[in-house]
Amino acid sequence: MPGETQTLRFMILDDEAIIAIDLAEMLQGLGHSVVSIANRVSGAMEFALHGDFDMAILDINVHGAVSFPLAEVLQSRGVPFIFASGYGERGLIEGFRDAFVLTKPFGVGELNNMVEKASMRTA
Repeated sequence: MPGETQTLRFMILDDEAIIAIDLAEMLQGLGHSVVSIANRVSGAMEFALHGDFDMAILDINVHGAVSFPLAEVLQSRGVPFIFASGYGERGLIEGFRDAFVLTKPFGVGELNNMVEKASMRTA
């Protein structure tokens, strides 16, 4: 129904535990759930390939590894994602220039707007 907020299940990838926890709390405050939090790209890959979730929020640089291979998996599965990075759009590589990006630090309003935009792109 119009005006209803869709509840989404999220995967989070971030190497800073406090940021991942804050992000999870913001998402839960918006009525969503977090089904996976990973702090390494390698640790998130299996869940990205086979997990049951609706959207992902990915830090771009995670312990020195980039999350673009993970984003490629999500694209192939048709799972929307948002990059979250202190570099903002400057941190994107070719092939992801039109991806959704939250520039750290961000607030719950910015997060909510980006989640709404990302979910509309795939609707």
